[in-house]
Amino acid sequence: MDSYSRRVAFLKVVLPLAALAILSTLFLLSQSADPNATIPFSDAEIAERIRDQQITEPRFAGSTERGDEVSLSADKAVPGTDDEPGAAQNLRGEIRLASGGVITLEAASGWVNLRRDLAEFRGTVTITTDTGYQLVTDRLETAIKRIDATAPGPVAGNGPLGELDAGAMRIMSPDNDPGATHLVFLNGVKLVYDPQSTER
Repeated sequence: MDSYSRRVAFLKVVLPLAALAILSTLFLLSQSADPNATIPFSDAEIAERIRDQQITEPRFAGSTERGDEVSLSADKAVPGTDDEPGAAQNLRGEIRLASGGVITLEAASGWVNLRRDLAEFRGTVTITTDTGYQLVTDRLETAIKRIDATAPGPVAGNGPLGELDAGAMRIMSPDNDPGATHLVFLNGVKLVYDPQSTER
């Protein structure tokens, strides 16, 4: 038998054995992997998701008739029923006015009902405008398809003229000037004027 034939005979034995060794190694490595390690949820989270219907990071975007852009988002939302609205965690809202201004709303919780054209921010509600207002209240109800929001309880914060407190507040678009957006403070408004705030 010449050298070529010996090499061919040798490779006929060695190559299948090498292939078998590689397949065995892959099989053993795949068995050592923990199948539960690839699941990014704990047992408690999985049980909660199975028990309660919920939406993770829901988002809504729309616009009003005059062209204002409205967006709502949350970390998590639980659908409601006919008797009780759903709940949202870390609810955020942004209104980009057609005139160029921006109003942002943030709260630890709340709910959104698109059929009723209504959203409610609860807890420590922070209202910020690009005109220099930063206000805090405990509850804010707002329409979604038009500019109309009401804080029925006390409102406190800072504005372009200084610190202010009021018993209630409304964000609205007046009928006689539909292109404008006004912040209206109600029920015992107190303003501590700060001249330096007008110079900034």
